Amino acid sequence: MTQETAFSPITGQNWPVDVAGLQVDLPIVAIRPDFAISLMMVIDLGVRFGEHVGRKLAEKLRPLKPDVIVGAATLGIPVAIEVSRALSLDNYVILQKSPKIHLGHALVQHISSITSKGEQRLLLDRRAIPFLAGKRVVVVDDVVASGSSLKGSVELARSAGAEVVGIGVILTEARDWQETLGPDQALIHSLAHIPQFALGKDGWRPIQETFL
Repeated sequence: MTQETAFSPITGQNWPVDVAGLQVDLPIVAIRPDFAISLMMVIDLGVRFGEHVGRKLAEKLRPLKPDVIVGAATLGIPVAIEVSRALSLDNYVILQKSPKIHLGHALVQHISSITSKGEQRLLLDRRAIPFLAGKRVVVVDDVVASGSSLKGSVELARSAGAEVVGIGVILTEARDWQETLGPDQALIHSLAHIPQFALGKDGWRPIQETFL
C-alpha cells in the first residue's frame, strides 16, 4: 500500500470553538499528511445554529445599514438567508458556482478555495444587477480562509455597481485572507477565529502563527 492510498483526511480529533456564545466542536480534517484544518459545514449544524449565527452577525452588521445581503453558493446561502431574515430584509443575492441554464450571460469571477480542488467560478445573474446597483451591500460567507472566494464575491458585487459596506463571516481561519483581501480586510466582521494545524508527536496541534 502506498503512502497516497493510506492517507485519510479523518483525524478523529476536534477543535472546540465558541461561536458568539454557542459552543461547537469542529472535526479536524487533514488536507495533507502534515497539515489540517477544522472543518465547519454550516448546513450540518442544524436550524438553531443557523438562526444563532444569522442573528449574531446581524447585530454586528446592522449599524452599516445594508440594503442587500450577497452570499456565495453553496455554504454561503444559509448565512445570507439567516442574516437577511435577522435584518428584516426580503431580497438577497446568491452568487452561483455551477453554470445553471439561465446563467449563460452571467458576470464571472474566477476564484480558488482551500477546501476545493482546482479553480472555480462565481457567477452573478445579470438580472440581479438592479438589486445591487447603487445599493449598500454586505457580502457574507461561512468561513474565510484563503480569502479568494470573498474577494471574488466583493469584486462581482462592485462590478454590478454595489457599494460594499461590509463583509460578514461566521469564522475567520488563519491569516492568508488578510493579504488576499488587502484593504478590504477592514470590512470583515466575524463571530470567531480558528487556527490551522500541524501534526506533532501527540496528534494534531494548532499552528501558533495562524491565530489572530
